[in-house]
Amino acid sequence: MCGIAGTYRWPDGKAVTDRLTDTLAHRGPDGAGRYGHPVGDGDVQLGHRRLSIVDLSETGAQPMVSDGLVLTYNGELYNAPELRAELAAAGVRFRGTSDTEVLLEAWRRWGTDCLPRLRGMFAFGVFDERTGELVLVRDQLGVKPLFLLRRDGGLVFASELKALAAATGGALEVDHAALVASLLYYWVPDSRCAYREAEKLPPGSWLRCRPDGRVERGRFWNLRDVAAEGRERALSGDLPDLAAVVEDSTRRHLLADVPVATFLSGGLDSSYLTALAARDRPGISAYTIGFRAEDARFEAMPDDLRYARRVAERFGVDLHEIEIAPDVLDLLPRMTYHLDEPIGDPAAINTFLICSAAREAGVKVMLSGMGADELFAGYRKHLANLVALRYQRVPRPVRRGLARAVDRLPVASARRGYRSVRFAKRFLSFAELPEETAFRRSYTMYDRDELLGLVDPDLAGTVDDVLAEHADVYGDNDLDDFVNRMCLGDARMFLPGLNLAYTDRSSMAASTEVRVPFVDVEVVRAAFAVPGDRKIVGRQGKAVLKEAASSVLPREIVYRPKGLFSAPLRAWMSRDLAPLVREVVNDGELVRSGLLRRDALRRLAAEDAAGHRDHSKHLWHVLTLEYWYRGATSRAGQGPSLTA
Repeated sequence: MCGIAGTYRWPDGKAVTDRLTDTLAHRGPDGAGRYGHPVGDGDVQLGHRRLSIVDLSETGAQPMVSDGLVLTYNGELYNAPELRAELAAAGVRFRGTSDTEVLLEAWRRWGTDCLPRLRGMFAFGVFDERTGELVLVRDQLGVKPLFLLRRDGGLVFASELKALAAATGGALEVDHAALVASLLYYWVPDSRCAYREAEKLPPGSWLRCRPDGRVERGRFWNLRDVAAEGRERALSGDLPDLAAVVEDSTRRHLLADVPVATFLSGGLDSSYLTALAARDRPGISAYTIGFRAEDARFEAMPDDLRYARRVAERFGVDLHEIEIAPDVLDLLPRMTYHLDEPIGDPAAINTFLICSAAREAGVKVMLSGMGADELFAGYRKHLANLVALRYQRVPRPVRRGLARAVDRLPVASARRGYRSVRFAKRFLSFAELPEETAFRRSYTMYDRDELLGLVDPDLAGTVDDVLAEHADVYGDNDLDDFVNRMCLGDARMFLPGLNLAYTDRSSMAASTEVRVPFVDVEVVRAAFAVPGDRKIVGRQGKAVLKEAASSVLPREIVYRPKGLFSAPLRAWMSRDLAPLVREVVNDGELVRSGLLRRDALRRLAAEDAAGHRDHSKHLWHVLTLEYWYRGATSRAGQGPSLTA
């Protein structure tokens, strides 16, 4: 895991690349390198910051140069041993044991044809001195990020958007359409970027730059195709051995020359991975979080800690418990900076604090259960959307009476929150809508009218564009299985746009690598070969994964109520952050710029404070957006400019 950056046919490329790489120092505190070479009337510059995980010696240093090929690479290849053996059998002689060298030699032998064969998480740039071509690549599922900016036949790229922003000296303009999208989702979808000229290389794709200024793009993996193949497998009765696939993926993800630990929330996904990891690494460390008692009570949060302790005791895991009682006023601007774009999920704070604690204990690599909920229908929204289909058959007068009764219920009193009331209000907000609209509304922040009422009236067309984009992505498949349509939508939008994004930024802010065994190409193939009626059975989500985990975990863990990897937002909003909320709502930059409407924000804050509605997540995202916007619009010009 590292930070990569570079320029191609860009003015002052050497100085720009050094500045890009310096901004990424937290991603790779173990080493730094830069490579330069002439290209036409300009040059290519590749930078690297190293976090040493596999082959800690200098033979793993980057950028790696070998016989005319140069590689700057961020990630891990979990099938590197097999690829190494195949290449060695073909006569390749390796200098070291790094997966970087395996990737470089695979590229030399197969070019872009090697990409579908890679099993891992990666973003890299590879330069060919003979042809003068630079190719940028991003992994199949978007685990690793890659941002880029193109102008006049030149290009600049980096692992983080903040590096591009820093090197421009504030010259990049905020994309208001991306901010509207972030308000809807509480993150910026992978198809958009918070700055107008910048973009994210799409998952499963490559981009080739040629010395004459031409640019070529290609795809080597597409989730839509994988889901279609899975549907055919399911129809033919070729169901995967899910337990074997998950076990194989977990074992591969333990490959490292440094200590590896796990996240352990006490929920199914992290417990399953921890139990499997403990088989290969007896006494492995795990990290879990707890909350101040008063915060957890006000948020009506389940007691996940006791489950984590039971798993640790049963499997001989060295458990480290971290109480989340952060100075959120201090952490909010820090996390906003590290997250690169406005991301309103407080779980990013949890990830950062856990990774910071692990790093202080000498741990560089952690396994996370991220991705299982998206692929195996484990979120409440998946079950809720199925229940909504049945709810729509209830007589309309009964539905109206129920809606009126629920609307009158408070979501919190002065001292505690009412979780079931929050769920009921949320469910009724989408239960009678058409499929795509209901699915979108079940996990996004606002409906169309609410969003139109919140933003500048001039952005009305942008609101419709953002909603249309969701509909286009959700509908881009031939699946006849409602549950798998939801899973595919999540894997294409929710997973790379939010969960993988905040996990990468938060962990790398603490110079820690997080690996996600469920977000693995073979696990994904298996997931879409499972019919939806085996993912949700009765009221049980992730039923097929629970069945697989039952051979390892006790029933009390497998079938416990779903936990939360979140934070006590309502408690924070009512106490720690209340003055800041008032300031931002009444006189923040978003309000003063006209981007957001003061009266709409005041209404959100008032309803939340009264306990009638739970807008804590909405207000938290407004705070993250405010801090991000302040930084984006006030950044002073420093260092070499990217202006071509």
